[in-house]
Amino acid sequence: MFMSREAAFFADLGAGPRLEIAGGTVTGTDHLALGRPNQDAFAFRAEGGCLAAVVCDGCGSGARSEVGAALGARLVTEQVLGALRRGGDLESPETWEEVRRGALAPLRTMAVGMGGSLAEVVSTYFLFTVVGLAISGDRACAFSLGDGLIALGDDLLRLGPFPRNEPPYLAYGLLDRPPGGEAPRFTVHRAFPSSALRTALLGTDGAIDLLESSSRQIPGGGGAVGPLSRFWEDDRMFANPDAVRRRLALINRAVTRPVWKEERMEREGGLLRDDTTLVVVRRAQSARD
Repeated sequence: MFMSREAAFFADLGAGPRLEIAGGTVTGTDHLALGRPNQDAFAFRAEGGCLAAVVCDGCGSGARSEVGAALGARLVTEQVLGALRRGGDLESPETWEEVRRGALAPLRTMAVGMGGSLAEVVSTYFLFTVVGLAISGDRACAFSLGDGLIALGDDLLRLGPFPRNEPPYLAYGLLDRPPGGEAPRFTVHRAFPSSALRTALLGTDGAIDLLESSSRQIPGGGGAVGPLSRFWEDDRMFANPDAVRRRLALINRAVTRPVWKEERMEREGGLLRDDTTLVVVRRAQSARD
């Protein structure tokens, strides 16, 4: 089963852990103000005892980078699964080079087929970051190419920011002269036994706003935003396929209400300036009991 929109499902990894997975995304307030679309995407899939889950963030200066993010989420997920099914070692640079090349191949075909300047096509459509989780048998790892956020239980990894707010992008590998002179590679940040996985959260860089807003109040009432752990501790996030998106939308809603004594209207804006996308993973209830 391939999930790339608001979704929640169970992943049974055979002899490995049975996991619950959910995802959601909302458009940032800065993008809403400019009339721009959500340039984030996510995807996850389990097959043959393996799991791959990723979130992707399109480059903000790319006019149509939501295209690349949506394609990239699916392509990277499929390439990770393919490499693992073929016996790839999660901790081997060769495995991640196989994933990188495998994801770039269809992007190259599309970019060349669109005509015109390859550099212009890539910068307009195909620049996106990747943050992911992979599981194969008794091993698991968290990986990325670009900025974002990874939480493995209490272990929090903030990826970036990069100089001049210019993270590396997978699609730079399509260019003869990529920025920095070398095509970016995937980084494995943590590798661990899959039996040790209890919870994981993958976030695009907009999730940093979410993290830093934990003590703030949700616009229009509804209590505090709360810690990231709410997304994996709340059973509703996994019971309703739209629950993660709804929670993010609540945090990011704009509310206008009257201040009667001052005879004016007060507007309270959403708390997430950038597009924010999460994939949340936890061990299934029966496995946690």
